[in-house]
Formats: sequence, C-alpha cells, structure tokens
Amino acid sequence: MSYRKTLKLVCGLAGSSAVLVFAAAAADSRGYFGELRVEAASRWSKFTVLQAAQPAWTPANHTPAPTGHAWDFNWDKRDPSVLTNGKKKESSTEDPSSEQDNGKPKATRNILLIRHSQYNLSGISDKERILTPLGREQAEFTGTRLAELGLKYDVLIHSSMARATETANIISKHLSGVGVELVSCDLLREGAPIEPVPPVTHWKPDAVQYHEDGARIEAAFRRYIHRADAKQKEDSYEVIVCHANVIRYFVCRALQFPPEGWLRMGLNNGSITWLTIRPSGRVALRTMGDAGFMPPDKLTRT
Repeated sequence: MSYRKTLKLVCGLAGSSAVLVFAAAAADSRGYFGELRVEAASRWSKFTVLQAAQPAWTPANHTPAPTGHAWDFNWDKRDPSVLTNGKKKESSTEDPSSEQDNGKPKATRNILLIRHSQYNLSGISDKERILTPLGREQAEFTGTRLAELGLKYDVLIHSSMARATETANIISKHLSGVGVELVSCDLLREGAPIEPVPPVTHWKPDAVQYHEDGARIEAAFRRYIHRADAKQKEDSYEVIVCHANVIRYFVCRALQFPPEGWLRMGLNNGSITWLTIRPSGRVALRTMGDAGFMPPDKLTRT
C-alpha cells in the first residue's frame, strides 16, 4: 500500500488531530508529499504551530501530564504528623501512634465567605461608604439564603469597614434563631493583597500598599483559613463577611493556586463563596461567588 493511502486510512480510523499532526509531520519530513523543499519547510512550520497547541501528553496512557506542584498537606502548618515530629517523649511507655491520633483533627471546617453588598461609591471616608438601598436588599437576600441552608452557624466574622459591617448586621438578623456571635476584625479590611498577573491598567496601587496590605491580608488568611483544631469535635460553619480582593486571595491561597492570579476572578455583591477544609488538610471549593438566589435585576459587582 502506498504511503498516501496508509496516511489516509490512519487518519480516517483515528479521527484525532494529534495523530493527524504526527503523521503529516513525519510524511513532510520525508518528502512524501512530493513538493518543493521550500514549500515543505513552510508547511512544516505550520505543523509545528499546530503541534505546540496540543496539551502535554504522557507516552504511556495519552493523558494530560501534571503541570503543577504536589499538594502540600502541611500548608497551614497544622499537619499532626509534622507537629509530633521532634517532640520529646515524656515517658518511655508512651505510644507515639496513640499520641498522634489524639492530636489528629477529626472535624471539618466550612467557611462561607460573603462579599459585602453594593455601597455608596461617592463617599470620601469609610463612614460615608454605606450600603445603597439596593445593597441593603442584597444583604437581605443573602441572609435569607444562609438561613434557608439550615446550617448551624458558629460565628459571623466581618471586616470592620462600614459596608461589610452593615452587610453583616443585616445578615445576622436572619440567623438570630441560632444565636450567632458577631465579631469585627480589622485584618479583613479591603486592600491590595499582591500585585496581579497579568497586570491591569485601571488599578495600580503603589509598592508600599502591596507591602502593607499584603502582609495584613496574609495574616487574616492564616488566622481564619486552616484545618480544625484537634479539640473540635463537630463540623463547623463559619460566616465571614468581607471584600472581593480578600476573598479572591483566600481562594487562591487555600487551593494552592498562584496567589497573583486573584484578579482573574469576579464576585457579585452579596455572593457566597464556600470553602471546605477537611481534617487531612484537603481543601475544596464548593461554590465561588454564588448569587443565583438573587433576581437578575438585583445583581451588581461594584
């Protein structure tokens, strides 16, 4: 059988762009197309572009090859197997495996991150940047949604900025039946966590702001985003009302994505982002910016 017929048969059976690229490139390199070398070189460059567009495949099973780093199970520095290493044994009869089991987390933490509702952008000071009438409606919708989930919330933490505080106060009225404690925190205030990649032209904080805000927001992440303590017996549900930049940075850090990619995501006002942290240190993103419980004409991103 001629090479042209063989190529046609292979491509017809496989129906794969990867096989077509490979076979065409091999044929062209051997001159089976019977064209001038100049034209063949031109065609080869086109095949190279097509081949480069294909994902990286492993030769064994033709599946995409991993491109990132392995999951760091001690990302929050609370892995019990690491914490027990190097500890001085108090008794020669003490069972190391028993000690590790006693210090191992058993509960799952659920953290619901709420972006504040729409606020007055024309306000000069933080006190003047209160919620708009639409923003107060959005907070009511969010509070209703959280109540409908039927979860036993343990605490409602909020940024100390006016728009987040007002949003949290409205939400808390819907959760009054479960006796949720309100806690204000300066670490959760809005800011510039890290210089975004790719850069944007419409927002350019200076290096000092990244330096100061970044350290504060990272401190907030370390305080609130971690696996449960070994003393925690039941799964917990914690609500944190804060800001878009803070939430997006938290998500990137918790999922071990490059933190500089935080600005590639968008969040609606009053939306719910749900992180789940297992005792093993595994983290899952259950929802990201969920605002489907609001009517379309109530959605904003300001």
